[in-house]
Amino acid sequence: MQYDFTSLIDRWGKDALAVDELGSGKGHAPAAPKEGFDAIPMWVADMNFATVPTVPQALAQRASHPLYGYFDPSDDYFSSIINWQQQRNGVTGLTRECIGYENGVLGGVVSALNVICSRGGKVLLHSPTYVGFTSALSNNGYDIVLSPMTRDEAGVWRMDFEDMEEKLRTQNIHAAVFCSPHNPCGRVWERWELERAMALFEKYDVTVVSDEIWSDIILEGGKHIPTQSVSQWARQNTVALYAPSKTFNLAGLVGSYHIIYNKRLRDRVEKESSLSHYNEMNVLSMHALIAAYRPEGQEWLEQLRRVLTANVDYACGYIKDHFPGVAAARPQGTYMLFADCTEWCKTHGKTIDEVEKACWDVGVALQDGRAFHGPCHLRINLALPFSRVQEAFERLDKYVFNV
Repeated sequence: MQYDFTSLIDRWGKDALAVDELGSGKGHAPAAPKEGFDAIPMWVADMNFATVPTVPQALAQRASHPLYGYFDPSDDYFSSIINWQQQRNGVTGLTRECIGYENGVLGGVVSALNVICSRGGKVLLHSPTYVGFTSALSNNGYDIVLSPMTRDEAGVWRMDFEDMEEKLRTQNIHAAVFCSPHNPCGRVWERWELERAMALFEKYDVTVVSDEIWSDIILEGGKHIPTQSVSQWARQNTVALYAPSKTFNLAGLVGSYHIIYNKRLRDRVEKESSLSHYNEMNVLSMHALIAAYRPEGQEWLEQLRRVLTANVDYACGYIKDHFPGVAAARPQGTYMLFADCTEWCKTHGKTIDEVEKACWDVGVALQDGRAFHGPCHLRINLALPFSRVQEAFERLDKYVFNV
């Protein structure tokens, strides 16, 4: 079946933060465009595509039954996750006992850290860094230690293993939050990179919390390797977090899950997650996951990957050909582009604030990269119909970077 990734869907007033909060002044929301320009939402990391049809069908079917009382996750819920992980990531030996519900990945990160280390403890993260990690860890009293990534001669973001080891050796760090694929840089880690990182964590007795929420959004030619799969030590010392929300645009339904093979670690994380009496599954989110993880979801996802690959290739090519001084490493996963405007700003005597305002004025509602520790960066969501991606870059060309 051919799914629709070209229709322009009006999201105004339909519970979409990406459009409803433009110009609100809230958080990191871009300003509203000037008169004469419509908004192209390219900031919040959700997609402007309709989800796989099996999801709304399943929700409508369940909602038609007029009782929504207490429940436990069904066998189908667990078998759907096990089958999905096996088919997408080659995972073997996963049992339902290793799977636990989390209201969200960030909540799961905090629950895991709360049993791995004490409040005020140091946690290693890579920089650039997902803004959600920064806020969640800071709000819960953890001391973030950043290990900056660097770009190699080919422009690929790489972990700095020497820097990682120096900080692990000297700063008594025993927890790390790992992002795979990496947000915001879009790296899909190679096996040797994962093996080397996990070997360092093993050497310095560091338990790993691995956010793999983007693991399904791999561009064509890439392959996600689960962190837990690279060694027996990694399997026993990693809390891995997943969700269908990024893959199928289901964030508004709420619902993530962890995979923890080590029983002692799993028991402690599940106890921690339960203490608020709030970490409970929504019945509709359960049915959404089951519906998304069907064969139709696999087919839909493969088509999505082709669409996103074409969008990323277009955007990176356009920047290279039309915006001298703007550097954008091609992401291998996710649908977010992290563009470095440092050289362009120096050449043109502009600040990143001025660049962002110019973008927002013409309706290109992209995101400030400074919240992700990108000092002169723009974070751009490319999960839109291709016609909108084209329109956005043509506006950037005409009104922002080549005025």
